Amino acid sequence: MHSIAVQSEEVFQALADETRLRIVRLMVVEAHESACLCELVDSLLEPSYKLSRHLAILRRAGLLASHKEGRWVYHRLVTKPTYLKQLYATVKALPDTSKIYRADLKRFRDRMRLREDGRCQVGIQSEAFRSETG
Repeated sequence: MHSIAVQSEEVFQALADETRLRIVRLMVVEAHESACLCELVDSLLEPSYKLSRHLAILRRAGLLASHKEGRWVYHRLVTKPTYLKQLYATVKALPDTSKIYRADLKRFRDRMRLREDGRCQVGIQSEAFRSETG
C-alpha cells in the first residue's frame, strides 16, 4: 500500500454523498473488517456498478485502500494520517434518524456470516442484483 497526498476538500467532497457516507459509516462501525463489492451490494442494496464508482471516489480521496485476493477485491478504511480517525469518529456519531445505517449494518453482519475462512466465497446474494455477476 502506498501513501498519497490528499486535499482536505477532496475528503469532504467524497463524504458529501449519501451512498459514500453509508459505505464509510459501515466500514467505521465494523473497522476490523474489509469488504468486497458483493458484500457491499448485499449490505447496502445498491447495484455493483454504482458502488464501484463510489468506491473509486473514496479511494481517490484517500479514505479507502483496496487489495485483490483471487477474484475478490477487498476494501478497507485507511487510518493514517491520524486525523482520519477523528473524521471516522464523527461519521460514526452522525444521527441515524431514518434508521438506514442500522439496516445496512444488520445486512452487513448477516452477509459476513457467509464467509468461509474469513473471505467471501459466494458472490452477490441479493436476488435483485444477482444477475450482475454473470
